[in-house]
Amino acid sequence: MPCTTLQKNENRGANPTRDDKSVLVLIRLLRAYLRPYSRPITLLVVLQLVSTLAALYLPTLNADIIDDGVVKGDTGYILRVGGVMIGVTIAQAACSIGAVLIGARVAMAFGRDLRAAVFDRVQSFSAREVGQFGAPSLITRTTNDVQQIQMLALMSFTLMVAAPIMCVGGIIMALNQDVPLSGLLLAVVPALAVVVILLVRALRPQFRSMQERIDTVNRVLREQITGIRVIRAFVKDDQEQARFAGANEDLTSVARHVGRLMAVMFPAVMLVVNVSSVAVLWFGAKRIDSHAMEIGALTAFLSYLMQILMSVMMATFMFMMVPRAEVCADRVQDVLGTESSVVPPATPVTEAPRRGTLELRDVEFRYPGAEASVLRGIDLTARPGETTAIIGSTGSGKSTLLGLVPRLFDATSGQVLIDGTDVRDLAADAIADSVGIVPQKPYLFSGTVASNLRYGRPDATDEDLWHALETAQAKEFVEKLPEGLDAPIAQGGSNVSGGQRQRLAIARALVRKPSVYLFDDSFSALDYATDARLRKALSRETADATVLIVAQRVSTIRDAHRIIVLDEGAVVGTGTHHELMADNPTYREIVLSQLTEQEAA
Repeated sequence: MPCTTLQKNENRGANPTRDDKSVLVLIRLLRAYLRPYSRPITLLVVLQLVSTLAALYLPTLNADIIDDGVVKGDTGYILRVGGVMIGVTIAQAACSIGAVLIGARVAMAFGRDLRAAVFDRVQSFSAREVGQFGAPSLITRTTNDVQQIQMLALMSFTLMVAAPIMCVGGIIMALNQDVPLSGLLLAVVPALAVVVILLVRALRPQFRSMQERIDTVNRVLREQITGIRVIRAFVKDDQEQARFAGANEDLTSVARHVGRLMAVMFPAVMLVVNVSSVAVLWFGAKRIDSHAMEIGALTAFLSYLMQILMSVMMATFMFMMVPRAEVCADRVQDVLGTESSVVPPATPVTEAPRRGTLELRDVEFRYPGAEASVLRGIDLTARPGETTAIIGSTGSGKSTLLGLVPRLFDATSGQVLIDGTDVRDLAADAIADSVGIVPQKPYLFSGTVASNLRYGRPDATDEDLWHALETAQAKEFVEKLPEGLDAPIAQGGSNVSGGQRQRLAIARALVRKPSVYLFDDSFSALDYATDARLRKALSRETADATVLIVAQRVSTIRDAHRIIVLDEGAVVGTGTHHELMADNPTYREIVLSQLTEQEAA
């Protein structure tokens, strides 16, 4: 049940049926991920039971001290029962501390497991599923949403387990002290229940809206941090500040409304508690005056009333957390319940021959719900020792075609084969061993130059890294860095230029030494001289490999063994540069938009 739009989430927040489903989703998540910890949870319940029973026994002992010790002046009795009270208190504290420690460890382990499950599922997503949720929402679901469910689990272990035991036990012990006075409970407990239920019903849709506003804030903030250079270049600081302020104000408005509801809850509960205390003292004093009740019993009854109401208050605090946890569980389950469109093979081929022959047979690709195919009728064969180039206008499907080879998404129909084996039958590791891709927007990870180059081959030596850098025309600028291979790289490679980032990404692919190289417009940030040197060095390094290049710059591909021209997702020409210049108007138009007639010839 993937979530696609904020509006859908708003609608379902107001739907009682959806809210009931959210409760079931939360229960299923807790049950599934807490099952491995059943033994410590059982021990926790036992400790909470002992601790609560000890707390319930203390008022009775106190009543005995007043009625049989203080009133009668029996100091020995006071000391004996007082010693028992100290022992019970120590046992109660020890069990309570043990329960809290176990509960905290189990809750943290639960959060760790749930985060890992969400992360693993996101890692299995294709580009389609990632785009469907959006990166900011996936980040929020993996961090904030999981944390809310984890906090509910922690509070359940420390508060919710003890609350029903204390409430039921307190009622029994109160009845044991004085049955007529216990009639007040028939009015007090339902009054508290009504207050809690009304406020929880009002909080649930607000918490759902709050999580969605957090998504929006994350999305806006991520866009602004990533696009800071564009914002500065167009002097849009004020506009972007206003946009973030709007998203922030939306979140603040919902949070303020939630805060007001929560602010009402505790005074309402305390009002019931205090009125109940006054009523107990009023009617209890009359019963003492009529000799129907002892002073110690009234003291004990008042303590039990406080324990009953405190248990209801603990339950109230829990119920305040449950609506938000329900919403978060629903959002987390959206991720866990979404299957990747790139399905792993049932019996994967784990080792490919690594010859490097790449074939596309009548391939078509269409996005879900789209009226037209992005690619259609694509037939292509790329062989080892050859460079195959793909060129076409913007939106013709060049990058999409390359993305089908490493299974960033799967073809809607047709086959993509590496060395005669359909990529859908190959294990992910086998594809990674055979295919090296340099994406259109190269991404570097925070770390060092060496850690980025070894990303696909951890056992590569320093000599391998320097050789790859030399081929990628990156050796010179890396040597100039004070730390060399150990020079730090910021997240996304933001501390190096676009051309340096591209060359490091090319070197990273070269270190892996695959049998098929995919270059997705990977030379666009290079000057012509560097581009020429790099292509010359690559031709030597990839002489025995299959090379597929997507490029907009004609000078990058004019010497390719084969050039494929795409137009609106279909192949409209195949041949060498001179052949296509002679008989393919689409290619000729692209070339002449960049070169003169003499340069093209």
